[in-house]
Amino acid sequence: MRSVHLGPTGIFCCAGLLLAACNAPSQPTEPGAALSVSAAPLLASAAPPAAPVQAPKPPPPFNVLLLTIDSLRADMPWTTYDRPIAPHMTALAKRSTVYTNAYSVSSTTAKSLPALLTGRYPSSLYRSGWFFAGYTKSDVFFPEILQDKGIRTMAGQAHMYFGRGKNLDQGFDEWELVPGLTFNAQTDKHVTSAKLTDLAIELIKKPENDGKQFFAWFHYMDPHDEYVKHEESPDFGKNNRDRYDSEVFYTDLHIKRLLDFCKTQPWWEQTAVIISADHGEAFGDHDMYKHAFEVWEVLTRVAMIIYVPGAKAQVIDQRRSHIDLAPTILDLMQVEGHRETFVGQSLLEEIYGREEPKTKDVLLDLPEDSHNPPRQSLLSGDYKITAHGKYNFFLYNLKEDPNETKNLAKKEPEQLKRMKKLFQERWGEIDQVRPFGGMKLRGGRKAMGPQSPPKKAPKAAETSNKQ
Repeated sequence: MRSVHLGPTGIFCCAGLLLAACNAPSQPTEPGAALSVSAAPLLASAAPPAAPVQAPKPPPPFNVLLLTIDSLRADMPWTTYDRPIAPHMTALAKRSTVYTNAYSVSSTTAKSLPALLTGRYPSSLYRSGWFFAGYTKSDVFFPEILQDKGIRTMAGQAHMYFGRGKNLDQGFDEWELVPGLTFNAQTDKHVTSAKLTDLAIELIKKPENDGKQFFAWFHYMDPHDEYVKHEESPDFGKNNRDRYDSEVFYTDLHIKRLLDFCKTQPWWEQTAVIISADHGEAFGDHDMYKHAFEVWEVLTRVAMIIYVPGAKAQVIDQRRSHIDLAPTILDLMQVEGHRETFVGQSLLEEIYGREEPKTKDVLLDLPEDSHNPPRQSLLSGDYKITAHGKYNFFLYNLKEDPNETKNLAKKEPEQLKRMKKLFQERWGEIDQVRPFGGMKLRGGRKAMGPQSPPKKAPKAAETSNKQ
């Protein structure tokens, strides 16, 4: 993939005689290392000092291209993985903000993507109790906010879940599925990256978009099981992870094709690109395969790259969550207000280097449905606490035990007490809603929750006792 241009580096003249040029960004010594940008010092001169350098102007309102890739794990070539399974995304990562500890909100598509689109935890959304949950018009999706501002919104999807009336299309002017899809609740037998890129290009170049700010979202499915080898990919082997790697390589090729098209358009220099995933994937970890049902690290940690024109390339190791993406996207697009709608906080200041990345707690949320048991987690400092229901807690030290193999709940009672208190405080701040629909939930109860907030009772008429 061609290099992404980040904008000119400043060049200063001293007395019209001496020229100092900035050094080009140094290349990282290993995948995922931050690019360091250093400027050559100005040479001394007896001439009058140059005019003071102006503070950088605020960024323009950007278009945003959101690319989510189903089941894309956190261990990619730009972080820790040693196989070259995504050369084009790796090239983009070297020019972007890379989050090495990014988390989806949940471990299954039907919970994590609605959380991303609403900026709220799935337990607080009005949703049906099915595994493939549906949502209601009472849930505010951030594309609705963009649409109200006259911003073009479009999406392309490659799985029939998105075409079965689940209300995930709220706020989109264009919502299209690739042709030829069938629904299979157990797996994905389609190969769709080529078709989805074709659809994405078709949607983006429509004349209705000319001269208008836009938000576009495309969800690539191919890394999802069932995993297949692609002839375009190197032969990584025959086991599940090998074939998964071939799927990532194939998806990467078609993301390159989409971005190559975008770079030919006049709006490219005003377009931010976000690449992430709806959840991770297990290959035997905790005796699990695929995803859903739990909130282990391997299921919830995901890749995340944010490319913003003019922002420096950097690596941020502090934990971040998809719960922060909705306000970040609105800030990139310079859409004011609506912050009370979201639980998370915008990442724009740290992306631009105007704020040092701070340590943040992360919450993970897998609400109970027809197949998933209830799971909620809090990650704070070195520790992660996970609740199975209301009373059964598991404690892990992620610094010493990143694979969550040693439950410390009994061995470290004081840490358990501290983390339970923090867990209850944080989750106590979040309104939680039972699912609706009447179906039997995993624990045996029925989904008898509301489909919308309770209506406010009208104020009682004031009575007058005037004489």
